[in-house]
Amino acid sequence: MNRLRYLTAGESHGRALVAVLEGLPAGLPVSIKAIEDELARRRAGYGRGPRMKIEKDALEVVAGVRGGLTLGSPVAITIANSEWDKWSHVMAVEGSPGGRELTRPRPGHADLPGMLKYDFDDARNVLERASARETAARVAIAALAKALLARIGVTVISHVVRIGTVAVPLDAPTPGPRDLESIDSSPVRCFNEATTDGMVAEIEAAGADGDSLGGIVEVVAFGLPAGLGSHVHWDRKIDGRLAGALMAVPAIKAVEVGDGFASAARRGSVAHDAIEPDLTRSTNRAGGTEGGMTIGGQLRLRAAMKPLSTLKKRLPTVDLATGEPAEAFQERTDVCAVPAAGVVCEAVMALVLADAVLEMFGGDTMDDLVAAHERYLRRTSQRLER
Repeated sequence: MNRLRYLTAGESHGRALVAVLEGLPAGLPVSIKAIEDELARRRAGYGRGPRMKIEKDALEVVAGVRGGLTLGSPVAITIANSEWDKWSHVMAVEGSPGGRELTRPRPGHADLPGMLKYDFDDARNVLERASARETAARVAIAALAKALLARIGVTVISHVVRIGTVAVPLDAPTPGPRDLESIDSSPVRCFNEATTDGMVAEIEAAGADGDSLGGIVEVVAFGLPAGLGSHVHWDRKIDGRLAGALMAVPAIKAVEVGDGFASAARRGSVAHDAIEPDLTRSTNRAGGTEGGMTIGGQLRLRAAMKPLSTLKKRLPTVDLATGEPAEAFQERTDVCAVPAAGVVCEAVMALVLADAVLEMFGGDTMDDLVAAHERYLRRTSQRLER
């Protein structure tokens, strides 16, 4: 049973981020530009802080690829820190690190529980790894997962549906793969033009107050076969795997599959997706899953991001060096990172789906995987001919 596994390493201001992706079949085309484009999408979005203007994401594929094709061995990618010279003394591997100790943990971050868990006096030992900067490594390797999915006709996109109090109308259409360019050209990655200006204004108002904003992103996959995941064990259910991956994105506090919470208020007769004679569905209230498996076609999830925890309007905390009340220190100044969160959620969904595809169809080469997928589609389509 082929499975996709990955590990990331690195700190926010360390020398580099490292990602290792294992399980890709041999023969998958790898484009460095495609990976760089995904990283650029993650850096974009209205409300980001000044660091986004200097982050260059100096990418290097160091293993697992030759001549533009995967070898079947683990793929390793590094993303160098373009400001390493400024931080090398603070993040020194040997000797005594420089810089002042950060002893006033920030509410809403990993600072305090991490300091207590690992018995640290300096929050930097926690925040450097807990930083959302790590998600750049996941976005980089997800570009390869997207390339694999594309070979069997699957596309994953995301868009913003809420920032603060401004939300896309519930009856607004769901964008398709061809709409991704217009989504990415929006300052807040919102497909609904009528809502975009309100989102920008909300971000500007929060920034002027020294505050931050959260929101909701929707991630949609198209062209999926039925049956990804499984009903036979709890840890194989595709919606559980997707929800877990999305909840592991920094600042994500809730995940909804399909109509999720809205369906909880409906009667069963209007909550489910009736099966048409050709085995398709005319509605997608369930979000594209039933019984822990994809039903085929479209998969739709939403993820809610809390407001960023580092504020110019600093929150109360305790200085662990003195035990006295204090104001939290300030490490970053983003007002809103919801557009970037959408790109990250899109990436982790692609990684989960690619893993499920490999689990179901296997194959040591991409040709083997594609052939197995085509055989499966032929078999399932024959049900309509019986």
